[in-house]
Amino acid sequence: MTVHVSRSEGLRWENRRRILMLLRQSGHLSRTDIAGATGMSHSTVSAITNALLADGVLIELPLNDAPVFDAENRRGRPQVLLALNPEFASVIAVNIALNVITIELVNYAGETIDHVENTIPTLQISNNDLLDALKKHINALLVKHSLPAKKLAHISVGVQGMTDAGQLSLIWSPTIGATNAPIATHLEMQFQVPVKVSNDCLMIAEALRWFGPDIFGDNFAAILFSSGIGMGLFLKGKPFSGARSSAAEFGHIVHIPDGALCRCGRHGCLEAYASDYGIWRFANLTDESTPPSTMISDVDFSKLTARARAADGIERQAFQRAGKALGFALRSIFSLIDPVPLAFVGPGVHAFDLIEDDLRKTISGGSENGVLAGPQNGLNSPEDLSIHCYPSEQPLILQGCAITSLIQVDAQRSKRSKKSTSDLSQLRGILA
Repeated sequence: MTVHVSRSEGLRWENRRRILMLLRQSGHLSRTDIAGATGMSHSTVSAITNALLADGVLIELPLNDAPVFDAENRRGRPQVLLALNPEFASVIAVNIALNVITIELVNYAGETIDHVENTIPTLQISNNDLLDALKKHINALLVKHSLPAKKLAHISVGVQGMTDAGQLSLIWSPTIGATNAPIATHLEMQFQVPVKVSNDCLMIAEALRWFGPDIFGDNFAAILFSSGIGMGLFLKGKPFSGARSSAAEFGHIVHIPDGALCRCGRHGCLEAYASDYGIWRFANLTDESTPPSTMISDVDFSKLTARARAADGIERQAFQRAGKALGFALRSIFSLIDPVPLAFVGPGVHAFDLIEDDLRKTISGGSENGVLAGPQNGLNSPEDLSIHCYPSEQPLILQGCAITSLIQVDAQRSKRSKKSTSDLSQLRGILA
């Protein structure tokens, strides 16, 4: 059966989506504020928000004591603030990282209800064990919160590694033994809600764009600088992904052919030079064919960083080498897309001062006789490149997963409204 949607209905659904997005970013607004921010008429805003209030999607907050003054400075009724109803729905955000699964239960207003971390041996884990662990730990969290569990509407999973283009499966990860794991299908069967599986760096980028739109607009890159190296890339307002996978495996760009051993099993990857284990291996004069350390403690890496700052020795050279490796990789990417603002995210940014100079100079292409050499792609100097640093990746990954899920819930509601309206129109046609 073909469903025909009128242009006016399509516009109404789009306006509803815009209002929900605006309230999700702003927290609470009056109808007047919404009309001013969206350019919609007051009657349109009132019609849509009244319907959303009736459906329980929105709630009215206590009245503002200050009266409204119109254009002729006449006293009006106090402002009524509208907000998303926290109890309308809930979502689950999951981050699968090296040896840990972190889960957050989030309400419809974007507030975290609960946060749990569970240790699991990810490097050796099988598909079945990974799927069982996800099911077990998500279920344990939901059991603690009966009302949000009943309202569960979506689950988003962020993983370090490559996912399929349909955001259903984990294809491969350097930190997870499972491969081609059908995470979405498994969790959808268990919890009866839609599930999306995404690269963790893309979730970082989603969070940055949502919470820092003035800095991270239509074009930028978020680079994970940690035990692994990854990238989430936005181009022309859309996340970059491959035709068959999430792609953007920045850490596994070849830096030196047949070079140092990477955790992925290949040789010469950028990650083998710029990650914490790459820096650690070089600073400790370890043979570069030696398998990478599973995990380097924060204490040990901090001591290495302190030694690098204290003296110009092998430790400082390890960080400088990492900066150059990152610079060469970004220079290659910028030759294709032009320079974009960068966000470096993860514990590695605590040592960013040790790599920044080499990173910027390498990206700019160096200089000859004090003059920048080669095409600069709009950079007048190495300092022109916009770089921002965030030391903790996990909160951003979870925020990205949560906002992705909440936007999906908004879309699901619009689809249900669209179907109801279409079904009603068809019924009227039959009865006419």
